[in-house]
Amino acid sequence: MEGHNQHHHDHSHHFSMCSCDIIRLLWSLLLPCIYLSLVLSLLLGLLVLGVRAWLQGRRGARGGPEGHRPTVAFFHPYCNGGGGGERVLWCALRALQNRYPSVAFAVYTGDQGVTGEQILEGARQRFNIVLPRPITFVFLSHRTLVEAGSYPHFTLLGQSLGSVFLGWEALTSLVPDVYVDSMGYAFTLPLFRYLGACTVASYVHYPTVSTDMLSVVRNRNPRFNNADYISANPVLSAVKVLYYCLFALLYGLAGGCSHLVMVNSTWTLGHILALWRAPDRTSVVYPPCDVRSFLDLPLEEEPEEEEGWEELGQEIGSVAGRGEGGDRKCHSIVSVGQFRPEKDHQLQIRAFRKLLDRKEGEGPGGRESLRLVLIGGCRNQDDEDRVLMLRGLCMELGMADRVEFRLNVPYEELQKELVSATIGLHTMWNEHFGIGVVECMAAGTIILAHRSGGPMLDIVVPYHGAQTGFLADSDDNYAAAMETILALPAAERLEMRRNARLSVERFSDREFESCFLSATESLMARLRP
Repeated sequence: MEGHNQHHHDHSHHFSMCSCDIIRLLWSLLLPCIYLSLVLSLLLGLLVLGVRAWLQGRRGARGGPEGHRPTVAFFHPYCNGGGGGERVLWCALRALQNRYPSVAFAVYTGDQGVTGEQILEGARQRFNIVLPRPITFVFLSHRTLVEAGSYPHFTLLGQSLGSVFLGWEALTSLVPDVYVDSMGYAFTLPLFRYLGACTVASYVHYPTVSTDMLSVVRNRNPRFNNADYISANPVLSAVKVLYYCLFALLYGLAGGCSHLVMVNSTWTLGHILALWRAPDRTSVVYPPCDVRSFLDLPLEEEPEEEEGWEELGQEIGSVAGRGEGGDRKCHSIVSVGQFRPEKDHQLQIRAFRKLLDRKEGEGPGGRESLRLVLIGGCRNQDDEDRVLMLRGLCMELGMADRVEFRLNVPYEELQKELVSATIGLHTMWNEHFGIGVVECMAAGTIILAHRSGGPMLDIVVPYHGAQTGFLADSDDNYAAAMETILALPAAERLEMRRNARLSVERFSDREFESCFLSATESLMARLRP
């Protein structure tokens, strides 16, 4: 018995010795790692402080047109474009220049082959916006780093990392006092805040990643950039969900660095609050829409009764006389939007086919009185191929004679189509705002938009308790809503159009400038001229 106990004691002692040896070994390996981490962290901290001091020196030695005045710089690599984002940029600059005459302003742009004067002239021609004073343009040479075509795979991550390098080029070219990202490159914010010691702000048109994107991938739906081979494979879909979740975490950390956040709609607000978690610094500032050119036109139910309206409609033949009950003989349903997949033109065509089926047998005032007009731009060969596919769908459904495609039309032709249309059609799911929807309402059409995103939450909402348009979310819903609109008495349609027009005054240039200046007041107060 004693021998057994002695053996057990020796075994326990041996095991205890082994455990101590293992712990000592692990500690001997871990200790150098801790020291190394501390040294590297210290070196990194010193490097950051050194770079920050160097950039501060560059700010102090700043010369050129801005001199030593406080400078506000906008990061907008595509500022020579003609989209809604560029309209926000120029309206914001005009408002700030008028309010703060002693502050200098700059724009970081990746546009090549143009001068600052040509960019400003383009803004004048496209948007009728003229800045009261000159601004500085900082031309960046590596814009390809943020272009989707540069990253066939992991596009979001590639573009975001690319924006950091492009932001570094911008920061080393000009160190501003206030930095505003007006194109959605959130990963540049920590760069300018912590290395450049700048006050930073954002105007977000669309979240780079959203919970909607995650749901699309989780449901294995081949919508947007979710490739078919990923949708069909549960393992790849799970990996992509994980990728999006990790990216969303990084995106939220970067965006949370912003001292001030402005978003363009209630829909965008919800996503940014969920990701950036900065409710005390975030507000909605609706984008400026060019509604004045439409609101200045007369609003009458029957264009034939107004000579000016008859001239607008005669070139396109959309108004053909008066039927019984004082209503039109011809009704055009107009859609305005680029021929991109997310605009969902197929839904428009299928819904129109169902509407024609509902109007079958109603005589000359029924099916033959209707036409669908698809107006939009083609950016590339993919868009042109999509138009060919849509034309083929119209032929397949037997209504090619009732659908017209108007590609890359001038603004005047777009205006003529809208002011003579009965219905303005919009079918994009989760449109973040919807400038085209606002323009349709300003033009005097009865809007029929998708029951989601900005149109549902901000635009097609009751105004003083009265209806401003219709919403739908499926082929049948759209067909039924179009039938309802066409069946309304002319007087009721006129009342709804008037109400819709009054409601879109909220999205005018004047309203934007007022809200933008109010939102940025605390930011600009940090500057000391």
